[in-house]
Amino acid sequence: MKIASIDIGTNAIKSKIFKTTPTSIEFIEGMRSPIRLGSEVFNEGKLSQKKLDQVISTIKSYESIFQKNKIDRYEIVATSAFRDTSNSEDARRYVETAINHPLRVISGLEEAQLIRFHPKSNTGKNKIFVDLGGGSTEFFLRDSTGIEIRSFQLGAVRNMLSKDKKEEWIRLEKWLETIKPKKKLIGIGGNIRSFLQANDKKELSVKELNKKIKEFSRLSTQEKIFKYKFSPDRADVIDHALHIFKFISEHLMVETITSTRWGVSDSIGVKLFHEIYSNKINIS
Repeated sequence: MKIASIDIGTNAIKSKIFKTTPTSIEFIEGMRSPIRLGSEVFNEGKLSQKKLDQVISTIKSYESIFQKNKIDRYEIVATSAFRDTSNSEDARRYVETAINHPLRVISGLEEAQLIRFHPKSNTGKNKIFVDLGGGSTEFFLRDSTGIEIRSFQLGAVRNMLSKDKKEEWIRLEKWLETIKPKKKLIGIGGNIRSFLQANDKKELSVKELNKKIKEFSRLSTQEKIFKYKFSPDRADVIDHALHIFKFISEHLMVETITSTRWGVSDSIGVKLFHEIYSNKINIS
């Protein structure tokens, strides 16, 4: 059976298709549409009908691909932009009615909790997962006392538009002080993954990270697009994402930082997989 997921994010809408059996789940195909909902939400306070119609059109294009793949089991979630827009409930209903499929707006903490579906989320107490999106940053860590999750309203698009608040930075700093040190940071999201790929690295020490970030910041948006083949919606926000990663790494006294291709759409896919096959499977 093939299943799918759609993640309506702040910077882009993403979808993933998986092939499943009662004992396995395998990623097949991914799609990404750069519809920056955060620009309207953080600047205007709400999502317009025009922008919501773009969301609907994108979802319908994904659904047509699902139909070709004979996929009828899929879940749609929305994150920071839909959480923060002043017309959140109306926007959700408008999209649901148009696509005739449930859309779930998840909280920041639920977004953080979803990281538990990552295959390596239960190994090692000296590492921390950091999911840095367009509008928020989520944390997941596991220690001897169990799982700890956090969500902060700091993100690449939000910060680029200068809509981040000093109080949130202080809240983040105080919490990081309570959990430091951490040996390894695993970054989730396209910005840290693109940055490491641009430097032809799978992992960087924090010293190397800071050096590379400084070099990177000297390049203009157009230079990043030309030199690294970044999409425009990646090139203009990546410095802001890297600033957040730098802040977190330094306060946690992290030794190394790496990335994973995992994201909300993967977690939603695995969650749906569990629901379909109940307790008959184990993921390793």
